[in-house]
Amino acid sequence: MFKPLKIFIIGPAYPLRGGPAEFNENLCQELNKAGHDAQIISYSLQYPNFLFPGSSQYETSGKAPDGIKIHTLINTVNPFNWFKVARFIKKEKPDFILFRYWLPFFGPSLGTIGKLVKSKTKVLALTDNIIPHEKRFGDKPFTKYFVNNCHGFIAMSKAVLNDISKFSSTSDKIYSPHPMYETYGPAVSMKEARDKLGLNHEDKFVLFFGLIRHYKGLDILLEAMKHPSLEKQNIKLLIAGEFYEDKQPYLDIIASKELKDRVILRDNFIPKEDVRFYFCSSNLVAQTYRNATNSGVTMVGYFYDKPMLVTNVGGLAEIVPDGKCGYLVENSIDKISEKLSEYFEKNKEHEFTGNVKLEKKKYEWSVFINSLLTLYNKC
Repeated sequence: MFKPLKIFIIGPAYPLRGGPAEFNENLCQELNKAGHDAQIISYSLQYPNFLFPGSSQYETSGKAPDGIKIHTLINTVNPFNWFKVARFIKKEKPDFILFRYWLPFFGPSLGTIGKLVKSKTKVLALTDNIIPHEKRFGDKPFTKYFVNNCHGFIAMSKAVLNDISKFSSTSDKIYSPHPMYETYGPAVSMKEARDKLGLNHEDKFVLFFGLIRHYKGLDILLEAMKHPSLEKQNIKLLIAGEFYEDKQPYLDIIASKELKDRVILRDNFIPKEDVRFYFCSSNLVAQTYRNATNSGVTMVGYFYDKPMLVTNVGGLAEIVPDGKCGYLVENSIDKISEKLSEYFEKNKEHEFTGNVKLEKKKYEWSVFINSLLTLYNKC
């Protein structure tokens, strides 16, 4: 049994958008439900606009989540601001702060805040990535500086947990898998979802969801969709997400492989209120990543009872049992197309969906929160 604690989650939150913000808001709500006083310290400036590859960093619809307190304070490029934020934290006297860390860009600002408060409060870090997917100048020193100013670490994949040892010899670290997102609303029927999105009720859809970047391997999935068996069954690919890089190479594949009639492209940022319709309208979720640590997409898929095809990289391999809740495949066009074909030819959807409903109990928020508070007590 844990005593009630005062906790500051430091990371993006409304009106900033995206997976990290939604995760932080969900975590804050769940901690408060468990009897703690959890609040979020978010960013007044997360990225300078010239460093941000998407169309906007901010929500264009919706409203602030109910029941949580968000302090919009941190400017990542203003060192004077970092001292101000540290003074605010010391005045508030939380039992611990939890940094959300996924890019070395945040190392200087978050590392300095940690350095200034760590004598007064425990400093923990939820590390989505320690080694980034795309490498840049300064990655190692920025991350080392951040890591050196934290007392303990929680990682949502074993690969990231191991990466921490490249920067610190601490034993104060713990693995707890990514919990399920519960912020997108309850499931709806496939009919209702397809009506909402204007999709044919008779088609079979594979969903590729989320921001599109090279490491996520959408190009590989597009190549796999040309397989004769998938063509014969008229399996379609539903792509839902904003491009964070030049989309022309992907459009070229669609044209050269004559996939225009079998690819539905919704290349905008998907509003929070529409996410459930994409998952509920699909028969299978595909993540053909070249590399990965963990993925919120997988956890949204679990929440909506969706079988998945994932490549055998990073944390994805830890989450989807092969042949039970979907397929774990090598990252090759032939292997991906083979398993996609098998899934539909052998009518695996019903069997795998039943298994997902059992498997997803491992990823409830109570499991993650217990791990986080165990780490706090250990440090």
